[in-house]
Amino acid sequence: MSLHEQSLMACMELGKAVTSTLHLEKILVIIFEHLNKMIKAKNWTLFLLDPIRQELRFELVAGLQNRSLSNVRIKLGEGIAGTVAQTGEPILVPNVAADTRFSRKIDEMTGFVSRSLICLPLKIQDAVIGVIEVVNPEEDYLFDEQAMPALSIIADFVAIAIANARIHRDMVALTYADDVTGFYNTRFLHKELEMMIGKERRVSLVFMDLDNFKKVVDTHGHLMASQTLGEVAKVMDSRLEENDALVRYGGDEFVVILPDQGKDAARGKVEMIRSAIESAVLLEHAGLNVRVTASFGIASYPEDADSKKALLRLADESMYRSKEGGKNKVTVA
Repeated sequence: MSLHEQSLMACMELGKAVTSTLHLEKILVIIFEHLNKMIKAKNWTLFLLDPIRQELRFELVAGLQNRSLSNVRIKLGEGIAGTVAQTGEPILVPNVAADTRFSRKIDEMTGFVSRSLICLPLKIQDAVIGVIEVVNPEEDYLFDEQAMPALSIIADFVAIAIANARIHRDMVALTYADDVTGFYNTRFLHKELEMMIGKERRVSLVFMDLDNFKKVVDTHGHLMASQTLGEVAKVMDSRLEENDALVRYGGDEFVVILPDQGKDAARGKVEMIRSAIESAVLLEHAGLNVRVTASFGIASYPEDADSKKALLRLADESMYRSKEGGKNKVTVA
């Protein structure tokens, strides 16, 4: 089998691998493993394009020890990668010292020494979604025109896999998104709780209900009331951490999932949320000055309940005790 045929076979293997899943994180791992086998090089990088900012970000890097690259952005037209993202055309540079387009910014940041590179656009329907850059490849034949078909196939497979994963991710996000607030819905709540309790993972659950919300509806109408819910959700979310999840349960009720947090930690966080809602001025953009309060209930797994159903019931009952106790309160099961 010729070298060209071997390259094409390797490309086909990559194609089968990256289309075997729709999860972006898994696809990136597969790309990492296969490219390391297919293209021997000191370093290679997968950039993805931010279509809003029109910048490349480092999505996956092999061969560099510096971890600060996660915050670095490459502008369109900047360096070889930025030029490829801008033009949509591949660039092969056997000697970067002789190419004025090459930028040494990353070398200076990391201490890496780039001598040659291959840069390929990732395109879907002629739109660039990212770039693969291979630095200091060990095989000189990769710079020959004969290698371009195989390199193009690699880029095409990677682009298709990433695009499909993004579509899948967006569809899943819509499935679990509340159409009023943009945060999670009850489908997500039940899935997440089943997963956590199935793994016997500690979790606190918070039920929240706005106090006297009917007055907002009667005074300002349903449209303004829906916008109020959206603003309240943002106030709550601003007090949550990365792994916490906010769910609109229905009507003016919300649920907060607090993974790996016991009742003491949960109560402290919920008190901050309660205070933030009480202090917030809502609907200012509409020339209004709306203030609301909310009542909360907290229950924890496994301290209070041994099942999803029991956990939901106890948190809900605790919230109603807050209502009965005068509202604008936090009650723990």
